[in-house]
Order: sequence, then structure tokens, then C-alpha cells
Amino acid sequence: MSKGITHRFKATQLACMLNSFTEQSRINSRLIGQNAVGHRFFSISACLCSKGPPQRKSTPDVHIPGLEPITYADRMHYVPGLAKPVFPPWERGWHDPYHYTGPKNQEMPLYKEKPCYVFHRRTSVLEGVRQALWLTKSKRINGLPSQIVSLAEDPANQVDNQDERVEQAIKHARFWDTTEDRPSKETFCPVLLNDLLHLCRTVQVKHPALGKRMLAEDYTLAAYWNRGEDLFQVRGKNGTLMSSASPLPAIAGKEEVASTADYVLETFYPIAPTIDLQLTHVYQEKTHTGFKEGYPYPHAHTVFHLEAKRPFRLFPEQLRAKMIMFAFANALARAQACYGTQPQVLEQPVVVQSVATNGRVFQFIVLQLNTTELETDTGVKNMVWLEQDLPLYDYAKVRPLIKKKVVEVPAGLAGYQPDTFKKFLALYLHGAV
Repeated sequence: MSKGITHRFKATQLACMLNSFTEQSRINSRLIGQNAVGHRFFSISACLCSKGPPQRKSTPDVHIPGLEPITYADRMHYVPGLAKPVFPPWERGWHDPYHYTGPKNQEMPLYKEKPCYVFHRRTSVLEGVRQALWLTKSKRINGLPSQIVSLAEDPANQVDNQDERVEQAIKHARFWDTTEDRPSKETFCPVLLNDLLHLCRTVQVKHPALGKRMLAEDYTLAAYWNRGEDLFQVRGKNGTLMSSASPLPAIAGKEEVASTADYVLETFYPIAPTIDLQLTHVYQEKTHTGFKEGYPYPHAHTVFHLEAKRPFRLFPEQLRAKMIMFAFANALARAQACYGTQPQVLEQPVVVQSVATNGRVFQFIVLQLNTTELETDTGVKNMVWLEQDLPLYDYAKVRPLIKKKVVEVPAGLAGYQPDTFKKFLALYLHGAV
């Protein structure tokens, strides 16, 4: 009797072990291509678990002075024991754009031994705003300046039937301009921005100075500066720039600018400030605003950034860093055009604004360039006012959102925030009121 009970117990234990082994085999079979490469499981075939062939190691060419290698070039076929012939590159005699081989970096005329770290419109820096503030030697101030806040709160600066017309602009971008149930951000972002700018231009009757402005899309910008022992540059095409015939007035006074000398810049050690920047040895040390001399609207007023396409879409923190870098580059290019490339504390600071949106949430930045002495961390600092994550509305649905027969979000526009457009309009009116 005891032997039968023992055999049953062993059979039950063996069945449990087989079940657990089968379950583990199923789990391991799902990991093929991730962590289970090279392991063998009985539940799957060997071809799915085997490792790939090892990569061939290229043997270096051995050149012995005074000896000429014997190759199989004359025999026109491979011969074991003879060296592989090396032929000169074949010249077609004409330019073939599909088979063009560019010169090496060392052979280019703009090649330099000292590297340059480039920031362009697709750069996504790891530390976001903190890294941008260190690169531009700037002090961060939360909130918009008092001058702009007073413009936003003044009822005399508002548009007639402002809230109703802004809601119509939102509906035009989200509902009326497309036949899709859920249009992409690349579709309705430009439409919404153009409608809001058109709405801001309607107050030109009250403020004639607004007529001395111009919008430029995809302009090319270049600005370089030394920070520590490294050379940095912002270059390439950007978003939409609104320029004016007269510069923006300085926001901070001389005493407030002088007090920034006591401010200590925030660091992010052990991460290098050059992380995620493009390193290149082929560059040109030049600064250009993107417009020729004699352009009637030479002063950068506001830079508008829109939501990029999905492969190059940035997170909000990296987007704000991009806004700071391009606003700084526009201000630096203008300062060097007016005062020269010699590092100095500017007598008249240069102010540039920046606005970014993904079609619903807005980011506002105001940058005041006080100095071009950017090599060291001491001395006067530049100033950045930042207002982030301001929603213009909560929802804009073509069809209602229904869950378990309950309408959670109704169709249409919901949650309109009028204060966001007031600040947008105040930034537009800044410098003309």
C-alpha cells in the first residue's frame, strides 16, 4: 500500500515538472529574437534558436618595403596562394550623380582640426532647457515679463469679439479645413497658426506700427560662439520668423542686467554639455541672419515653431530647448551684425521672442541678449523668460468619445482657455504699443 502511494506521488510530481517545463518553453519561445538567441528549447525548432554566422574579420594588407606581391591579375581568375590584385579606381570620364564619391573630410577646403558642435532644427538635447541655458549662458525666469502681462490684461488691446473669433479659428483648423475624423498635427497646426496671426493683424487699425512687419518661412540662419574651450554653432533652416523694421525694446533695466553677474549657472555634471550635438570638422565660422543687407525688416521679432513630423517630433522639454537656441542664435546674429564679433557687454540688449505649439498647447519664450562674452561662466548673463504648457483648448472632437454607452467627451470644441490667446496677442503687440 505504501509503495502504491509512493508511485502515485512520484507520478504527480513528474507531471507537475513537465507542465512547468512546457509553460517555461512557451515563455521562452516568445523571447526569440530578444533575449533567447542562441538557446535551445525542445518546443521549437533549432533553426529559430541558432546563432547567426560570425562576421568575417578583414585581414589587413601587408606591405613589405622592397618586395612586390605576386597577384593573379594576369590570369584573370582567382588562384590560391596568390595575392589579391589592387586596381586603381575606374574613372568614367563624365559626372555620374548616382555613382559619385565625395572627398574625405580631410581633403575638403573647410576642414579644421578643432571640432565644432552644431545645433540644428532636428537636434534633441538630453538635458533640455538646462542644457540650452548653459550653452547660451542664460538665467531662467519663470513667467512672462511684466510688460507683456500688462498688454495681455489690458482690454483695449483685445480684438472685437475675441473669444468667438478664436473659437472659429480653432474649428476652422480642426473641423472645417479637412474631411478626416482625426486630422494629423502636421495638417491643422499651420492652419491654426495662420488663422491666429491673421486675427492678430486685425488690430493694425489701432496700432499702425504693426504694418512694418514681415513673415519669412524656412529662412537660413547661422551663428557661432565660443563656450569654454569648445566652438558651438546654430545653423540651418528654421520655422517661421516674424521680423520688424524696429527692434524690440529692452525688458530688463541696466541694474537688473548687472545683478545677473551674481547668478550661478546650473550644471548637469557628469553629463557633458555637448551631448546630442552634431560634431563636425567641416564648417565655416560665419554669422548670417538669413537676409541680405538693406532688407527693410532686419530685426527678428518672434520665431514660430510648429509640431514636426513624427520621425523628428520632439518632447516638450526638448522643444523648449530648441526655442531658446534659435531665439539666441537670431539675437546673436543681429548683435554681431550691429556691434561686431568682438565679445562685449551690449549697450542696447537684443530681445527676441519665440512661440511653439502642437495645435493645442503653447510654449512662450522671451530672450534678452545682454552680452556676447560667452566663453566663461562669470560676468553678466543673458535672460530667458519662460511660460510653458498653456492649453488653448481641451478637446476638439469630430465625433463624441463614448465609453460603455456614456459620452465622456462631446463632439465639438470643449475647454477653451481665453488667457492663452491673450498672451499670444500680447507677444504679437509687443514693440508696437
